Formats: sequence, C-alpha cells, structure tokens
Amino acid sequence: MKKTSTRLADGRELIYYDLRDDAVREAVDRRPLDRTVTTSEVRRDPLLGDSVAIASHRQGRTYHPPADECPLCPSQGDRLSEIPDSWYDAVVFENRFPSLAGDSGRCEVVCFTSDHNAAFAQLTEEQARLVLDAWTDRTSELSHLPSVEQVFCFENRGAEIGVTLGHPHGQIYAYPFTTPRTALMLRSVATHKEATGGENLFDAVLERELADERVVLESEHWVAFVPYAAHWPYEVHLYPKHRVPDLLGLDEDARTEFPKVYLELLRRFDRIFGEGEPPTPYIAAWHQAPFGALEEFEGVNRDDFALHLELFTIRRTSGKLKFLAGSESGMNVFINDIRPEAAAQRLREVASS
Repeated sequence: MKKTSTRLADGRELIYYDLRDDAVREAVDRRPLDRTVTTSEVRRDPLLGDSVAIASHRQGRTYHPPADECPLCPSQGDRLSEIPDSWYDAVVFENRFPSLAGDSGRCEVVCFTSDHNAAFAQLTEEQARLVLDAWTDRTSELSHLPSVEQVFCFENRGAEIGVTLGHPHGQIYAYPFTTPRTALMLRSVATHKEATGGENLFDAVLERELADERVVLESEHWVAFVPYAAHWPYEVHLYPKHRVPDLLGLDEDARTEFPKVYLELLRRFDRIFGEGEPPTPYIAAWHQAPFGALEEFEGVNRDDFALHLELFTIRRTSGKLKFLAGSESGMNVFINDIRPEAAAQRLREVASS
C-alpha cells in the first residue's frame, strides 16, 4: 500500500491509498472553494448522560446528485469533484459537512473504489484488503489527535438507510468521548469480570456462539454469527477468533483472511430476500476500544474489549422495512420480528456464488 497525503482547495486533508507503489499523486484541486466553516458542538444530556452533536451546517450538504455530478467520482476534464485526480484505488478525505469538527472531533469520508456503480461486495479481495488497511491507518492517525477518544469506521449502504450519495463509500467518526454503546459494553464487561473472578465477557460470548446454531460462517481466524439477542431482522456479528481491542491489533493472518470472509458475508446479505430483489440496505459498523481513559469502568482496560463488526439491515422482508417506532425509539427496547436462529439459517442457505 502506498499512502499520499495532500490538501483540497479549502484546506481539508485528502489521502490516496494505492495498490501500486509507483502511483504518482500530483493533481491539484482546481475548485474555487472558500475555507470550510462548521458550527459543530457537542452537548451532554444531563438525564441520560450521553452526548449529542449539534451540526446545523449539515442542512446544506449535497443531496442525491445525478451520477454525472457525483462529488465522490474522480475529476474528469472540467467536471471537478472532491477527488482531484482522474482515478484512484481508495481515498479518504475530511468531510466537507462534518458532524464533528475541531475540538468536537473529526469526520472523514472513505471512498472504496472510483467505480460509481460498484458496491463493497463487488470489490476484489485485493481492493477489500486495501480498504481494511486504510481503516487501520486512519484509526492509528486519528487516535493521536488530542480531542479524540474513540474511532468509528462504518458504512451506510442504501437509500433506505438515509444515504444521500450513491457512490460506494463509508465514513469514519473520531469522537471526543466514549460512545454510549461502547460504554454499555464496557460496563457489562466490568460487571462480568468482577462476578466471575476475571473471565472476559467477550470471550464467553464468542465461546457460546461458536457452540450454537446461529453461526453463519467460520474460517480459521474469523467467525460470523447472528447474536442470541439480535436487535435487527438480519444482524450478523463478525469477530476475529483471537481477541484484540482494535483494528491495529489484527495480525497478518487475520488481515489476509478478512477480505474473503467479509465479501462472502456481504454477498450473502444481498441474497437474503431472493433473486430480483434490490440490493439489501445495511449498516456495517466496526466496534473498537476507546483510546481515552477507562477509569469509570473499574477493573477494565483496553485489552478487555474485543474488536468486532456488526452488519445489519433494516429490511425485514421483501418490500418491508423495520421502523424504530414507540418501543425502540422511545424506550430503546427492540422488538425483533425474526427469530435469530431463523435468520442464521437463511444466511447459511444463501451462500454466494
């Protein structure tokens, strides 16, 4: 992998990740852009104890542009985009309309390929490995920013999820706090560790799932399963078998095997609802240990956390979506319409070709 960092016309950082070491990146952003101005701030809810990002400037962000005006495609002639060069393998740049900025963190866009009509599931294993390396590199770089406590790499795929740009891409959020979801997991880990005399909760969960009927696929270094208490109609958790706290901790064997496993999983997701159905909308979310202090989680350190990816869809059956209504949105109590065991069986049946 070759990494080349440059700047866009408004001062934002852009980084090319190339498969070839001889790739030359000298293209200049020719757009007449003013410096990006954001109004992002983080406010803490005193009752719930969580944080909310207020980012009113995002109302003006690009919304469903036609394909020939996609800002994530390479620049061609007089059609100038966020990527100045005429081609790329993978690229990361600071979001022009960030939810988090400055002392409130940072938001980046990750373009998986220059092919506007592709999808992550259609990448080659070599391309998928490049994206994994980019996620890992950005996790490392962002973790050193003084305002950042946690790095979150994710992909929103599909209009049903709320995606406003059709180009295959994901995002990275660098939060100035430990996210509520992670804090809940760390508290459970701390409680379990104390109650069992030191047993790791993630290890216990993984051991249980490996022995149950909800495993979807398994390789030498990875396992994917539908969790016992799945929240979403089709939800899969992907774990490395050797516990590590973040993407930086993966060894070369796990990195080498990841593309094949993950691409297989994504291709199965597109087959859940049968041939002729539109691509399955999904969210793919990497959970990594925070880089900040963990004193509030007594007896727990970063190595007690287990890196894992959650992949889920809001489509519950053909033509129908799972909406977060009263119980889910009002009380955060999920109601799942599909038994996790049945979801796992379906995902085993639709092995990709």
